[in-house]
Amino acid sequence: MIGEDELRPPPGTDGRRGWLVYELIGCARHGHLLAGRDAAHIRRQDEMIVRESGGLRWHRCLRCDSWLPLPVPENPAREFCPAPDELDIPPRGKLLRDRYVLRLIALDRLLHFLVLAVLAAGVFVFAHERDALSGPFFRIIDAVQGALGGRTGESGQGMLGELTKAFAARSSTIWIIGGVVACYAVLEGVEAIGLWLARRWAEYLTFVATAVLLVPELYELSHRVSVLKILTLLVNLAVVIYLLFAKRLFGLRGGGRAEEAERERDSGLQALERVQPGGRFRE
Repeated sequence: MIGEDELRPPPGTDGRRGWLVYELIGCARHGHLLAGRDAAHIRRQDEMIVRESGGLRWHRCLRCDSWLPLPVPENPAREFCPAPDELDIPPRGKLLRDRYVLRLIALDRLLHFLVLAVLAAGVFVFAHERDALSGPFFRIIDAVQGALGGRTGESGQGMLGELTKAFAARSSTIWIIGGVVACYAVLEGVEAIGLWLARRWAEYLTFVATAVLLVPELYELSHRVSVLKILTLLVNLAVVIYLLFAKRLFGLRGGGRAEEAERERDSGLQALERVQPGGRFRE
């Protein structure tokens, strides 16, 4: 007599999936991660990752829990499946979701780093070659301004007026501005690297740096509203809220201990055992 548990489908085949499964994204990029494909014999203790039925072996993906049928190997390379401590189990669950989200934020910070680095380099070049650049630069901008219908030959008007102020600034001021922009670029680069590697200190650094930037962004919006400013504010607000609540910063929702407990739950053999099916395949 076959019980109901014995007819239960293996994980990944029952259709109970959310609309966004990060494990499946990983398998789409890197392929399914199967263990015991080269084993000569399957033991009962291996049923968590490999099962035999109808002349086929059903291998459980260690990443997404899908079961895939494969033929029995003709020339096995080992006697049995790897032991539990030999399995290379990738991140799963919330741990994997956080990795994707943190790396998305890291890419945003990387873009900031590149833009700021180019800007800082431009400021330093301008500060060093200001005298040599002033003549041709003014002539070019004057011609462009005239082509656009603006006044020419008037250094106090339009783009020429702003450039005149820049060229009239003290060299020390320009170098300081370039230094500030360069430091900000380094900060964004450090955030990007730390978040990509999922370091806890990077989460705090990103939270503080982003929260501080919300003040001038709100000030700018109070004077002039633009689509770009609104989008930037919304992105930074989302980053701050995510880091604060989802990553449990500053002791929120259990703090680092709760975060570490979730990390352990969604990594290693414990992650596989937590979603292990209770039944077996029907022979």
